[in-house]
Amino acid sequence: MTVTAVKIGLQVLLVLTGLFLTLLILMHKGKGGGLSDMFGGGMSSTMGGSSVAERNLDRFTVAVGIVWFTCVVGLGLIERFAPS
Repeated sequence: MTVTAVKIGLQVLLVLTGLFLTLLILMHKGKGGGLSDMFGGGMSSTMGGSSVAERNLDRFTVAVGIVWFTCVVGLGLIERFAPS
């Protein structure tokens, strides 16, 4: 029963981090003609101090990506080694 609760918790966390990771990736400044330019990312290059915001956005994206990857690995380990 405990394995089922952990599995459900990891699945919920996987979905939430996946959606949040998609949002964070779309917020990144485009390097030229990508989706972020479509949503106004190209206009932020003229604003001052965007390098600090971009670095923080990179850090948040990496952190959420690590949590997402950990959930995927955890679910895989549960599927492989959980008693059936």
